[in-house]
Amino acid sequence: MSELAKAPRGWLLMLAIGLIALNMRGPLVAVAPVVAQMQHDLGFTPVELGFLTGIPVLCFALAAPLASLAGRKLGPEFAITLTLLGVLLGVVVRSAGGGAVVMLGTVILGVSITIGNIVVPLIIRRDFTPARQGAAMGTYTAALNIGSFLTSMVSAPLAELLGWRPAIAASGLFALAALAVWVIAVGQRAAFVPAAVPASDPGRPAGKPTSRWITAALTVGFAGQAFSYYGVTAWLPSLLVDELGMTPSAAGAASSLFQIFAIVGGLGVPLAARFASTTAVGLTLGLLWLTVPVGLLLAPELWWLWCSLGGVAQGGGITLIFLAIIRLARDQASAARMSAVVQGTGYSFGAVAPTLLGYIHGVSGAWTGPLLLILCSVTAFILGTALSLRRVPKPH
Repeated sequence: MSELAKAPRGWLLMLAIGLIALNMRGPLVAVAPVVAQMQHDLGFTPVELGFLTGIPVLCFALAAPLASLAGRKLGPEFAITLTLLGVLLGVVVRSAGGGAVVMLGTVILGVSITIGNIVVPLIIRRDFTPARQGAAMGTYTAALNIGSFLTSMVSAPLAELLGWRPAIAASGLFALAALAVWVIAVGQRAAFVPAAVPASDPGRPAGKPTSRWITAALTVGFAGQAFSYYGVTAWLPSLLVDELGMTPSAAGAASSLFQIFAIVGGLGVPLAARFASTTAVGLTLGLLWLTVPVGLLLAPELWWLWCSLGGVAQGGGITLIFLAIIRLARDQASAARMSAVVQGTGYSFGAVAPTLLGYIHGVSGAWTGPLLLILCSVTAFILGTALSLRRVPKPH
């Protein structure tokens, strides 16, 4: 067990994890509020714009094995340094040139963030006691959504004042702040010198090997979570415009509830898991997730309720799955491999969700088909988590 889990430096590591998480989604959503300006200046077609927004999720899927290898061979500390430096480089490149350069910067961002996706849970597993892992994971997932919310709120005003290039580059300030705190938290040598992960956890007895069926069930659960999240995020504003007659700006503001309430889910799940079984928590989140497709089908006028409940579910769902990974894995190396399989496969489904749902809506001219498909993906989340979470040990 790392000394970082002990006072007084444990709080500094927790702060660093929160700051790192601000960089894991924020730079990606910075594009959405200024996409019209980018299209005007760069001459992007709608297809190219769709590809631009889909690149990061594709990277999450395709680069997951490489990210897992980087975490094992270079060490988690150095891997996080690469993540933050890559985010900084990516936002600068993305804001500095023409269409091809913007795409290149987005790829750099996607690959860099993929490393962080895999490695941050490993750090939480290694450096926090089981009793504190839930709080650390909740901080991480809540900060993912805080970063998205803050960036989406400030990008448009900054673009009006300075132009879209400085606006999307401004998220690099989060990377600088996170890097500074990270180096202080882990030390300069650990942050900048690669160190391979040991085959087993020093000072900790190895657990039982994780069943392939458990890994498969977690993968199904995360695939359902990712498909539902990226599908709802992409198309909820359009649905509100079509079904309720909202203006695009009002629909965009309304759909932000889905992101804001994820903070409640991320922080609330670790607390709930202290008083109830992880299976019960997972089933509760599944029921909350179901309110989104079912509610929008049957009572779309109550969108504010379904967005809020679904937001809690999506923020809590990713927290619960990541907690399951770090508590079920027998050691750091197996945790890295399991995380790569679960995230790599899950994000593959998330990457196709916006396109597939958009195609179904375009063919049918209605939102019933897309919502029914989201209902199926939420069902996959419920089944996958129900089969895997019953094996998760309680913290002690």
